Amino acid sequence: MTGWDFIRAARERLAREEGTLRKQASLRVALCYPSPYRVAMSSLGFQTIYREISSHADASAERAFLPDDVAAFRQARLPLFAYESESPLADFPVLAFSVSYELEIPGLVEMLELSGIPLLRRERSESHPLVVAGGPLTNSNPAPLAPFVDLVILGEAEELIHAFLDAAANLRRDALLQHCACLPGCYVPGRSPDLPAIAKASDEHLPARSQIVTPDTVLQSMFLIEPERGCSRGCTYCVMRRTTNGGMRRVSPERVLELVPPGARRVGLVGAAVTDHPGIKEIVRALVETGREIGISSLRADRLDEELVELLARGGYRTLTTASDGASQRLRNLIDRKTSEQHLIRAAELASRYGLRRLKLYEMVGLPGETEGDVDELVRFSLELARIAPLALGVSPFVAKRNTPLDGAPFEGIAPIEAKLARLRAGLRGRVELRPASARWAWVEYMLSQGGEAAGLSAMDAWRAGGSFAAWRRCFRERGAAPFLARPVPDGGRNAPALPAVQPAETNYPRVSPDYS
Repeated sequence: MTGWDFIRAARERLAREEGTLRKQASLRVALCYPSPYRVAMSSLGFQTIYREISSHADASAERAFLPDDVAAFRQARLPLFAYESESPLADFPVLAFSVSYELEIPGLVEMLELSGIPLLRRERSESHPLVVAGGPLTNSNPAPLAPFVDLVILGEAEELIHAFLDAAANLRRDALLQHCACLPGCYVPGRSPDLPAIAKASDEHLPARSQIVTPDTVLQSMFLIEPERGCSRGCTYCVMRRTTNGGMRRVSPERVLELVPPGARRVGLVGAAVTDHPGIKEIVRALVETGREIGISSLRADRLDEELVELLARGGYRTLTTASDGASQRLRNLIDRKTSEQHLIRAAELASRYGLRRLKLYEMVGLPGETEGDVDELVRFSLELARIAPLALGVSPFVAKRNTPLDGAPFEGIAPIEAKLARLRAGLRGRVELRPASARWAWVEYMLSQGGEAAGLSAMDAWRAGGSFAAWRRCFRERGAAPFLARPVPDGGRNAPALPAVQPAETNYPRVSPDYS
């Protein structure tokens, strides 16, 4: 492919978008997503910040993405550019990255490299763009980002982004960073002594919602809106548990429905605990009765009933997707996951009754204290569910996250997890569809999620070395990027107190979207 092919592809995508914002302003911000366009434009947070920047009096936002084919883009010898103006990213005064999870950190490094911008913040000068990071990763552990970015905005950025833009429009680089180091929710590597508490936007900024609708995404032509933010539950492995930013904050059904565009034919309700909203059936019913397809990002099994599943089936659902997140009831009790076998059996029965193709269940293996007996219980129970409705089991290794009660829980190990996956595969063969995630890449995610700046530098080294698992393992070892282990968690973290804001683990300075299928 030539450089012209990439420019033409971007223009074609822009032509298919509805809601694109174009504006001239004194402060130009390139809003960057370190994954391809199809993923980025399914991110509600990314779209929300795009609208917030564009609404600022002195700022404009343009978007840039990790190329679909990085190798071909490199061969085209084209500098990475923003879609709206096709300007090289190096020409913008500010690059703002939205990072969802740890394995997107190499994508951030790649985008800087493709832009001709020095990767490490210590190697950049005032002639280079200021590099800012935010996004869901900052709710947990942004420390691995510190070698690459000048500023991190932690948590909810709807208000903080305006405080930053106000300052950026009037202050030179050094004074700007010193100013931001004093703002709550802002972390300036090398200047801030600690990571501050994550920011909370006022409820007047809710709900987040799509600015752009396009067919070229994972969630094709779906308008996304947030009926609630946060979660009132206490699952000990989850960053969005009830102690994060005030638990669940609800938006009235009337407000949600008012903001759905009349022409939106597919509507996705996005949040950590959408079905916990007391008005969820009112919202879904109103959407379905106007002929729209519906999607919900988080179906809790204990909230499913005849009325809701019947509405989902009418709204285009073909797969009923929920989560167990503990191989046995014993483990679910330990991690405070309020899901019982009876809830899951009921979900399977409802999926069968309303003609859905299958039940999809998300599961974790490798939780603290898990035994082969727990895995055998998962096999037994999965077979029981499969006799009620066709079952697909998505299994991920447990990865402890900072800023949760299970912070510091060790990774069980690649070999033990692979053995458990093999045990599941043998027990379920031919009767349950098993979709396991990689134990190796879960270990990489763990090292980043529990690590500090050395872990981020290891990610850069591994990316330079080709990104294989062997490269990651070697680079972690060479950088001495041992994870920070907070404390033992013999009770699964159930009785652990809520943690304060995360602290940097190291200072040795020398990453899907909802399933609506």
